[in-house]
Amino acid sequence: EVQLVESGGGLVQPGGSLRLSCAASGFTFDDPAIGWFRQAPGKEREGVSCISSRDGSTYYADSVKGRFTISRDNAKNTVYLQMDSLKPEDTAVYYCAAEKTTSDSIFWKGWYFGSWGKGTLVTVSS
Repeated sequence: EVQLVESGGGLVQPGGSLRLSCAASGFTFDDPAIGWFRQAPGKEREGVSCISSRDGSTYYADSVKGRFTISRDNAKNTVYLQMDSLKPEDTAVYYCAAEKTTSDSIFWKGWYFGSWGKGTLVTVSS
């Protein structure tokens, strides 16, 4: 069974930084694409960033481009999201997701993301 566990969320002031981690187990980590999504109160879940297992290509939402960086350590089965220059509008629950086609998958940047972690809360506020 696929398991994804996020960590690293918290409260940070505007302009600050956080690094989120996603520890994966239960599948061959080299196979799927891994992504980060977020959901703010009252809003739909949206894609933030993802990384391809095939060639390491990275993709970002326009709203975070230049501020967030995704990376993966296959030896540790972990994906990271470095978030810099955080803004209040980045406040959300951040979810790690793995490529999987299910009835409620989210299609983003060419992949169906259907395995989800429980999320970690990021609050950007002064």
